[in-house]
Amino acid sequence: MKSVSLAEKLAKITTHWDPHVVADYNDNDVMVVKFAGEFPFHDHSDTDDFFLVIEGEIIIDVETASGIESHTLRAGELFVVPKGIRHRPRAEHEAKVLLIEPKGTPNTGDAVTASKKPRL
Repeated sequence: MKSVSLAEKLAKITTHWDPHVVADYNDNDVMVVKFAGEFPFHDHSDTDDFFLVIEGEIIIDVETASGIESHTLRAGELFVVPKGIRHRPRAEHEAKVLLIEPKGTPNTGDAVTASKKPRL
């Protein structure tokens, strides 16, 4: 058991859209990541997708039957995308985000194109 400084971990990340594991929680990875620009639309058929904004602002675009709904999140706000829902996170300026998802979940929804999720 030890504390984790998210600021220290995020300071080590030099890339965008590349989650890094900072802790384990039950059978989940707790990760930090920097967002800038747009991530591709994708979904996770077996798990919800959890986003908590640490710093900055992000937008989560969600596909619905009537079109695209956009949800703006600022520091201290979280959003959960239910499993199977196509979505796209994006950020006009760099943002720092905490993610929680089951171990082995590909961040793109596809294991072939997913980030390796290295541990910091």
